[in-house]
Amino acid sequence: MSDAALAIHQPNPLLQRALVVVAHPDDIDFGMAGTIAVLTGQGVDVAYCLITSGDAGGDDSTLTKDERAKVRESEQTAAAAVVGVTRLSFLRWPDGQVEPTLELRKAISRVIREHRPDLVITQSPERNFERIYASHPDHMAAGEATLRAVYPDARNPHAFPELLEQGYAPHAVATVWLGGSTPNLVVDITESFATKIAALRSHVSQVGHRVDLEETMRAWATTNAQVAGLAPDRLGETFRVVNTA
Repeated sequence: MSDAALAIHQPNPLLQRALVVVAHPDDIDFGMAGTIAVLTGQGVDVAYCLITSGDAGGDDSTLTKDERAKVRESEQTAAAAVVGVTRLSFLRWPDGQVEPTLELRKAISRVIREHRPDLVITQSPERNFERIYASHPDHMAAGEATLRAVYPDARNPHAFPELLEQGYAPHAVATVWLGGSTPNLVVDITESFATKIAALRSHVSQVGHRVDLEETMRAWATTNAQVAGLAPDRLGETFRVVNTA
């Protein structure tokens, strides 16, 4: 019997397709790339949906917004390939201006109906006062818009009838995992941690200067594992599981 404080993710043959929806390039790789590597290693077909292309990303370059967006899309595409993901959708919303509008809900609903995932992974819509950097307004808006798209929009044939007319049939997502929320699930990423770091290093414009990158990520993953009750030598990423069936 496990002494873990949180449920531990186990391979699930019913989990065949997953969609990850986040605000910015590199959000996935900071928060959940180890988990994505675990899922793809278990045969899950994972796709990404990036709401922005990071055109206001924190670097000191003199690139235009369009040039920076192209760089960051390229970096995210390379990072995705490291963890076994080749299907990416870039919605190209303005970075720093994400709000859970009806138009964004429709855009995410279209991607959900297209990929038809069993699981959606997204960011928490709740502000974390203990870790304010996890609560970027775009992150919270991405999580809220995604939850609204999962329920009720993507499954409702009367929501956004133009999607139905375009051939996007309704789809009900069974489960959502929220990153950065009060967790009830841990994914052991000990074996995929090096892959997570390799994916993160693909974001050269954002972390190319970070000599402390691996040390910082290991500290976060160690804390997650300890909170979850995993063995002292394990590393983890944690999520809040929401039943949306």
